[in-house]
Amino acid sequence: MSAIHPANKIYVSGHHGMVGSAVCRALRRRGFENILTVGHENLDLTDQQSVFDFFAAEKPEVQVVCAALVGGIVANDSYPGDFIGRNLMIQTNLLEAARRFSCTKTLFVASSCIYPRDATQPMHEEQLLSGALEPTNQWYAVAKLAGIKMGQAYRRQFGLDITSVLPTNLYGPGDNFDWKNSHVIPGIMRKLHAAKLSNAAVATIWGSGRAMREFMHVNDLADALVFLMRQEDPPELLNIAYGEDWSIDDLALLIKKTVGFEGQLQYDQTQPNGPKRKLLASDKLFGLGWRPRISLEKGLADTYEWFLKNTEQLREVHPDTGRA
Repeated sequence: MSAIHPANKIYVSGHHGMVGSAVCRALRRRGFENILTVGHENLDLTDQQSVFDFFAAEKPEVQVVCAALVGGIVANDSYPGDFIGRNLMIQTNLLEAARRFSCTKTLFVASSCIYPRDATQPMHEEQLLSGALEPTNQWYAVAKLAGIKMGQAYRRQFGLDITSVLPTNLYGPGDNFDWKNSHVIPGIMRKLHAAKLSNAAVATIWGSGRAMREFMHVNDLADALVFLMRQEDPPELLNIAYGEDWSIDDLALLIKKTVGFEGQLQYDQTQPNGPKRKLLASDKLFGLGWRPRISLEKGLADTYEWFLKNTEQLREVHPDTGRA
């Protein structure tokens, strides 16, 4: 197991997504130019033979598995078959390709949502599979748990250098601002932006506002992934987190300030909260010498700036107001 160097050919799957695009930017900033990407129109990652043909032709030495079907509570609850089936196919094909075509190093990006619903806080890597999952995202969680276990099994049997990482809640440029399928930060940000434009007196946030969540800018995650690529013997499983959490109410107030919405916030407590708290233990990664750099306030401003520059792509109609 060895560290990578700038000459390595690095395949980043899911490069159009928020995480994959951030990884590509981070690699280029650090002098890595031999970055391999391919769009869905040219490579269907759920098609095993197509993936094998691609690896046989391109021979990537390193891969970062960012490709996945992701979404918020509503999307996970509405499309359980898609979330478990497509994710299982994508990651199985990519990890098996790493074995067949001798990738030097693989980073598999999973998610912190795979921890048990009632895990003690902060959540340590050893707590995986120690209890029942959060029902609203169990299909996605089961798929990602299978990917982690596949990586560990391939390490044990075949000696592959596969590290699985569990990022905390992510946000940043390239996030999904769809009304129905977004996560909490883009969802609240777009709702308050629409309320600002319509001069609304009140904006409604789902849940009670009391749930606690940890957030990390996607550029910090990408920086951590490049850091781990450079480690000669990284752990097989690692949280990637900010190390601090906020209530949804405090988050909404900060987004309100960022957006410039001057109305009031109210909470719809008939809507789901999810787990009461989600905070990852960061001691293993911090002990290796990595720390996040982007504060929540700065990160939200950066995300809102990206949102404003890309609003022409966001033409869905708000289900409550009928506004775009």
